[in-house]
Amino acid sequence: MAVKIFSGRATTYLAEKIAHAYGESLGEVNYQQFSDGEMSPFLMSSVRGHEVFIIQSTIPPSDNLMELLLMVDAAKRASASSVNVVIPYFGYARQDRKDKPRVAIAAKLIANLLSAAGTDRIMTCDLHADQIQGFFDFPVDHLDGAYIFVPYLKSLGLQNIMFASPDVGGIKRARSFAKFFDAELAVCDKYRKEANKIESMRLIGDVEGKDVILVDDLVDTAGTICKAAALLKEKGANSVRAVCTHPVLSGKAYENIDSSVLEEIAVTDTIPLKQKSPKIKVLTVSDLFAKAIRKIHDHESISSLFIKL
Repeated sequence: MAVKIFSGRATTYLAEKIAHAYGESLGEVNYQQFSDGEMSPFLMSSVRGHEVFIIQSTIPPSDNLMELLLMVDAAKRASASSVNVVIPYFGYARQDRKDKPRVAIAAKLIANLLSAAGTDRIMTCDLHADQIQGFFDFPVDHLDGAYIFVPYLKSLGLQNIMFASPDVGGIKRARSFAKFFDAELAVCDKYRKEANKIESMRLIGDVEGKDVILVDDLVDTAGTICKAAALLKEKGANSVRAVCTHPVLSGKAYENIDSSVLEEIAVTDTIPLKQKSPKIKVLTVSDLFAKAIRKIHDHESISSLFIKL
């Protein structure tokens, strides 16, 4: 049973690197676009009896999600042996619970849509909340960005390294890094009245003279990460860097990062950058996903792709 790898249009730049790392060429997809914007993807090669992997991050606009669902349906109706969806960045994951009345749980809705389309397996990286895996009724391979970031942080050779979470919700992720590096942990406790607007922030922990690494799963407007960096620096940190898997970078994010006290912010290529910045370091996840695809195809455990944090 051969592997065939396809990509949606939003993530072709990454899918090409994943396919190359795997040792296969990327399958060709043709798109018919109606005048009203309706799309119809067409897989240009037979997938009958093949193990299909479709790569697409669900980044805005929502057409990217619809395109992914249509490709899954097309592969399923073309008698693919299995359809595996590779979503490097799983959008809508921040809407994972009812935190106030009359709101949608978007992450669960996306899981239902993928299931209805005929998905057999999903592969993703650094979900906003681990429990989202429970929204799916089929296997979920939840890869860890630490596989990319740990070797990079080691290469920096920082002597007084310390880790920090930009908010209380990210403590578990930051603590894992701190434990691996046998370093201390600090927390920036923020309070906000509405999304993307921070009311106040205070620091828990002593960062005097430390080279601090802020850890988060994604960076959106960069307001939180930049405010946290400023607070850490104000409290005596020697330097402040950040590692964030998904560079959503909306609004004034680039402006905020460029004018911040951050030495740099390391991100992955799960989402394409809209522009370049001297403070943004991009690390690729292509080898990680290629290795995972190979292990799944060979029915092997993917545990070796996790750094024991």
